[in-house]
Amino acid sequence: MAGAFETLLDGDELLLSHNYVLVETTALAQRRLGLEAVRALRDGLFGVLTIEWVDAGLHAAASAALVAAGRRSVSLVDHVSFEVMRRRAVHRALAVDRHFEQQGFELLPRARE
Repeated sequence: MAGAFETLLDGDELLLSHNYVLVETTALAQRRLGLEAVRALRDGLFGVLTIEWVDAGLHAAASAALVAAGRRSVSLVDHVSFEVMRRRAVHRALAVDRHFEQQGFELLPRARE
C-alpha cells in the first residue's frame, strides 16, 4: 500500500478523506503506537489530504445506508466514505477493504485474491 500512496502523492490526483477517518486513524495510532505517531500523522499525512467535514446531512445519509444494508461488517465510517466518494464522483479508493470494491469502487492497490 505504501507504494500506491507514494505514486498518488507524485501525481495530480485529489487525495480525499473525511474527518471520521481521521478520528478513527488517530485513535488507532494513539492506542497502538503512541502520541509520537499521532503527531507524525497530523504533521505529515493529514496535511496532504483534502478533508471532507461530515455534517448532519452526510452523517444521516450514511447512517441510513448502514441500517438499510443490514450488515454488521461494514462500519458507519465506511458508509460515510462511500457517500463522500459518490457525492464527489471519486471512483478509486486507497484501501484494502473489499467493501469498497463491493460498492463499485476500484481499489488501489488491487485487492488480494
